[in-house]
Amino acid sequence: MPTTDLQLDGQHLTLAALAATARGPAVIGLTEASRAAVLRSRAWVVSVLHGERAIYGVNTGFGSLARVRIDPEQTSLLSRNLIRSHAAGVGPDAPDEVVRGMMLLRANALARGASGCTLALVTTLLQMLERGVTPRVPSLGSCGSSGDLAPLSHLGLVVFGEGGNARFEGEMLPGVEAMRRAGIPTLVPAAKEGLAMTNGAQMTTAIAALALVDSWCLVEHAEIAAAMSIEALRGVTRAFHPGVHLLRPYPGAIACAARLRELLAGSTLTDSVPDKVQDAYSLRCTPVILGAVRDQLGFAQQTVEIEVNSVTDNPVMLMDEPGDDPNRAFSAGLFHGEPVGMACESARIAVAELASLSERRLFRLTTGSLSARLPPALATVGPKDDGLGMLFPQTTAASLVSENKAIGWPSTLDSIPTCEDQEDHVAMSTTAAWRYRETVRNSRLVVAIELLSAARALRFRLGEDPTVRLGVGSAAMLQRLQPILDAGLTPGEEIEACAALIA
Repeated sequence: MPTTDLQLDGQHLTLAALAATARGPAVIGLTEASRAAVLRSRAWVVSVLHGERAIYGVNTGFGSLARVRIDPEQTSLLSRNLIRSHAAGVGPDAPDEVVRGMMLLRANALARGASGCTLALVTTLLQMLERGVTPRVPSLGSCGSSGDLAPLSHLGLVVFGEGGNARFEGEMLPGVEAMRRAGIPTLVPAAKEGLAMTNGAQMTTAIAALALVDSWCLVEHAEIAAAMSIEALRGVTRAFHPGVHLLRPYPGAIACAARLRELLAGSTLTDSVPDKVQDAYSLRCTPVILGAVRDQLGFAQQTVEIEVNSVTDNPVMLMDEPGDDPNRAFSAGLFHGEPVGMACESARIAVAELASLSERRLFRLTTGSLSARLPPALATVGPKDDGLGMLFPQTTAASLVSENKAIGWPSTLDSIPTCEDQEDHVAMSTTAAWRYRETVRNSRLVVAIELLSAARALRFRLGEDPTVRLGVGSAAMLQRLQPILDAGLTPGEEIEACAALIA
């Protein structure tokens, strides 16, 4: 896997670069402008430590204890205690790619120079990414406000040598030992650095960003699966005419219809049933439904792209704010996970609908009375098939679609106050993100089942009539699927192999 080479400045990180860094090796630096901005905001924090003014999180307590003043000599201990007290995550470990995404996002947020942290905190996170030190971060325990406090605190345990565990060269080790083996010094947290480490929805955003990258890949394969099914079912292509969709000009529908026309180009199976004027909704409405999926994912992506290049700390330092007020610290709510949580809800609904539509076409492929004379259950459809058909894979797809519905309730509608009611409206965005990730996984498996079923159906059509020509997209995907179809795998193994091909 190639190494990702990045220069962070807090403003230009792309989802593609984030995914590549989360899932592979990386060499990451900071721009000179970013270094200067980080040093400048840190110098201001140091300058006010001994002053009379109360600066939240610098020389005060946190949350409901914000009125408590902290002696300057105790501010490092304050940061240390914040990290330790908030490392309350539980449950299964978050996947390494999510943790690496969190680390990159936290470094990118700090790189804007509005958080008052030391330069060493940013560079340590980048060294950990480069050298492959991945802290163990429990997946449960975050409400998404004030950001993903517990998950980011588990990162902080390793960064500051306060405990925790980390994976290094394939081995889970005590955090201090992992850092020692990697040659990365742990840090003593300075004033404000407890907050700088923990304020922000970086777990939520890492999950969402990776799921979005995977969602676009899934949309591409869902459109291929749709084209193959439409072709196998001898569908009518007039529903995809460009002029039709200009009458209701949703960008996603226009793009999907164009893609279907490309994939089906050259097919002799489509439009081959005399006097057939229209198909069932699961075929005819594919551009409308998958177009809506595209548009919702586009909205979610706009939100997440803003988030990955945002400062999410509290307080934030506006070093260039005009006026005579020497207080550059502003306590606000940029850490709140609501924007990304809502984006995850929208994207999850879209991906769940993608799977629901896929299962309906799959049902038609495997139901003799609906399939334009394909063998019932697609049993015995070719010389290399075992005759078992796709009846039970369709059952698996139905189960996965139902599971998507079960986790479809919007998490961001919920809020349980925390922190003695100081944090009286929390986002629950992390739950929304995990549910989105799970929905992508389920939906990928559903599309895999449709691809395998449509491929079998097209092989039957080719065997039935050697003069048949497939659309260019169907022919290409059928060739990609041949090794899976001919490998003698169990249905479950076939589905997993096809899902891996999609991913």
